[in-house]
Amino acid sequence: MPKRPSLMLTLLGATALLGGCAWLPSQQEPAPPPVTSAEFQVGLQQLERRVMAQCDDHAERLAQQRQGQRTLTADVREVGRLVRDLSADIEQLARDSHQQDTTRVITECRTTDDRLANKALLGRAEWVGLPNIGTFLKARVDSGTDTSSLSARDITPFERDGEDWVRFKLGITKDDAVAKTARDGWQEAPIERRVRVTQAAGEVSRPVIELLMTLGPIREPVQFTLTDRRDPEYPVLLGRRFLMDIAIIDVAKEFVHDKPEMPGTAAESADSEEDATSDASS
Repeated sequence: MPKRPSLMLTLLGATALLGGCAWLPSQQEPAPPPVTSAEFQVGLQQLERRVMAQCDDHAERLAQQRQGQRTLTADVREVGRLVRDLSADIEQLARDSHQQDTTRVITECRTTDDRLANKALLGRAEWVGLPNIGTFLKARVDSGTDTSSLSARDITPFERDGEDWVRFKLGITKDDAVAKTARDGWQEAPIERRVRVTQAAGEVSRPVIELLMTLGPIREPVQFTLTDRRDPEYPVLLGRRFLMDIAIIDVAKEFVHDKPEMPGTAAESADSEEDATSDASS
């Protein structure tokens, strides 16, 4: 029982302490001082200036946007005008090009016709005359060959007065139509040049001579390569060099021009006809 008074004292002290804390006045924030009329006017003016600045900025941006729209509209109209002008120019160019093409085609056709009018028409096979040899021969027109050629045999080169010549006989068969005087006779001509021809046995050098040739209205010196072809039908081949600028070929035709008359061949033809008549009578 001796500890009971001390416990009571402790409780009384704690109660007094708590009661003293409750009696202390509560601490609160001080209230702001009242706004004066001058301060209120200053704040109102500041707010008004901020609102006016925002309105001016908005108006300026709106004006810039409207100006941009007007500029864009003007640009669109200008582009539209340029497109219309370009379309008109293209249509005009198309019309001019069509007219030029038509004119060019007509001009080219006329030019081609003029060129054709100055050229002789040849079939794929023709009679040619060789006045230097005194005979006529059958010729095949061959545009795939560069130089014309004459079938020859016993080709013998020799020299005369320091120049190269060649002696030969016509390389023809017994069935070939030819003047009697030229069938087995020797012919001589100067060598204009030589050409090299590649064959299976190797390269061969062939002489080229120049002979006067007649074919219909054509009377031209022609270069011939001498070669022993013994073609049973055509002893003469006419190449591109002869055809160039003077003749055109119609491969659907042959012997468009008559057989040329050589001196002495008319008499031979008459003798042949007379012999044939005599043989028929007997």
